[in-house]
Amino acid sequence: MRALVKATAGSGLELMDIPEPQVGPGEVKIRVLRAGLCGTDLHIESWDDWAAGMLKPPLVVGHEFYGEIVEVGPGVPDDERYGLRPGQRVSVEGHVVCGHCRNCRAGRRHMCVNTSNLGVNRDGCFADYVVVPHSNVWVQPDLIDPDLGAVFDPLGNAVHTALSFPLEGEDVLITGAGPIGVMAAAIARHAGARYVVVTDLSDARLAQAKAAGADLTINVGRERIHSAQEQLGMTEGFDVVLEMSGSPRAMAELIDNCTHGARVAMLGLPSAPFEINWGKVITHMITLKGIYGREMYETWYKMTAMLQTSEVLRDRIRSVITHRYPAEQWQDAFAAARSGEVGKVIMDWS
Repeated sequence: MRALVKATAGSGLELMDIPEPQVGPGEVKIRVLRAGLCGTDLHIESWDDWAAGMLKPPLVVGHEFYGEIVEVGPGVPDDERYGLRPGQRVSVEGHVVCGHCRNCRAGRRHMCVNTSNLGVNRDGCFADYVVVPHSNVWVQPDLIDPDLGAVFDPLGNAVHTALSFPLEGEDVLITGAGPIGVMAAAIARHAGARYVVVTDLSDARLAQAKAAGADLTINVGRERIHSAQEQLGMTEGFDVVLEMSGSPRAMAELIDNCTHGARVAMLGLPSAPFEINWGKVITHMITLKGIYGREMYETWYKMTAMLQTSEVLRDRIRSVITHRYPAEQWQDAFAAARSGEVGKVIMDWS
């Protein structure tokens, strides 16, 4: 089969023919139809310090995808209601958990201390076929098309972050208009926020956020966040902030624009440690919450349920996909994703 492989330590990837993976007990084999590019994949391709410390080549990369089950191994549930069988169309949770640590046993699988990541610690989805544990498979309803199904992983990040705190009637600030930030804007609008404001340095990405449901966008290269409060007639600052950028400057400025008792969900990963105004966090009673991945599998239920109820939301989430490439043009796909001026990049493996 075709597979995009990190064959050896060092920069670059190779599209090569390798043997198809064999399904084992409790596993499912999936034919990949669409796969999404993530910042993680860019780190792996460039072989930065993080990638060098995490990967053990050779390894098939990629972790965001949608496909069709072609084979199930022994021990996979086959009951009519919850079973898995060939022909089902699915997305996959890319975090494979141990099932034995305290968090797993307590039902907090997204906090597993022994997590193995698809496309990082085990062979991933940039290939014709991939094998995963059956418990990681999410069967999709018919209205979820392949492109939409391929972005369920990053959509889960957006939903997990956005729904960490109640949004109905709240004034919401989103710092960072990458694909996840744009999807978070769509979720906040769908969930009933009063105002949704999105900041970024890219006018193109801010235009995407506006189309996805943001009331106002702020290019922080030219304008300060406080101007949003003035334009919208806000008097007490933002109630909820979704930090998607990992930027120290964004973190400092958002704290200055929070109301007392505001809640901040932080998904963006900073490249290095930085200081913030802890005095204001404490005296203004601001809650900071770190977010990683998706709640397994509550976030998946919420994603599917919301998309099933709203064609508008489906269109807004799908709108983050701006570039599509056949798998053979993977180098063009990576170049587009690395440019920073695109939305979500999807590769077609069908």
